[in-house]
Amino acid sequence: MTYKIYNPLATIGTPAPNSPASVKAGLDLKNRTYFVTGGARGLGLNLICAILEVGGSAIAFDLLPEPVSKEWSAAKALAEENGGSLTFNQLNVSNEAEVEELLPKLAEQAASAGRPIHGLVNCAGVNQALPAIDYPLDLYRKIVDINFIGSFVMAKHTAKVLVAANVPGSIVLIGSMSGSIANRGLANTAYNTSKAGVLQLARSLCQEWGQYGIRVNTISPGYIITNMTQSLLDVEPELYDTWMRGAMLNRLATPDDFKSAVVFLLGDGSRFMTGSDLLIDGGHCAGA
Repeated sequence: MTYKIYNPLATIGTPAPNSPASVKAGLDLKNRTYFVTGGARGLGLNLICAILEVGGSAIAFDLLPEPVSKEWSAAKALAEENGGSLTFNQLNVSNEAEVEELLPKLAEQAASAGRPIHGLVNCAGVNQALPAIDYPLDLYRKIVDINFIGSFVMAKHTAKVLVAANVPGSIVLIGSMSGSIANRGLANTAYNTSKAGVLQLARSLCQEWGQYGIRVNTISPGYIITNMTQSLLDVEPELYDTWMRGAMLNRLATPDDFKSAVVFLLGDGSRFMTGSDLLIDGGHCAGA
């Protein structure tokens, strides 16, 4: 396939494309649709709600067969209230054949509805806390496949959709502070390694895809109370005290703490931002 190079500036000094007229306009996602993985619950579903709140639309993916019903009903109501749309598809993000078949079809439907694909928020991820000395290799590979390979597969095929439509888009990969530090008290080597890979993946992709007008950034959360982290705390409740020792704001995060950040990265207000990582960890790394 021959890809058209996105060239927004005809001459030096020409105003940047899609320059928002105001801060509010820079956060407006109306008539834009975004792929969101890990969208059946937790952080992914919360970030979908953020997109819907500012008029955008979302196509959610998850390995789960269906989303959490109560939260999904609230998200559907948000979409209707703000003029957007929300749909769900079961998908294994690390299975490239599935992704390659599904994304173009959904992109065509979104474009036909007048809300073309403008990017991706990749939240799909898993964790398993086990001592490295006893870590089964097949489980290690599974975590790297979903967290890292899945991020690449989704970014790759989202980029193909954007380039084919000549749409300058925004890809947001969910990293982690654990991609930059080791978590004290937590045997987390597979997860940490996979998230470090996600951070470097974004930097590498932004270098390649800037020519198409595609921006690639990451968000690195600190400890968030989600189903995944709660399952760790249920097994090792003493971890809560360890985590709180690094909490400069005297609390752990909730998924809502990341909603404004993802809207900023997807919208035109961040149009000159690519290859960057937003570390949102409540100050944890400041005291590491």
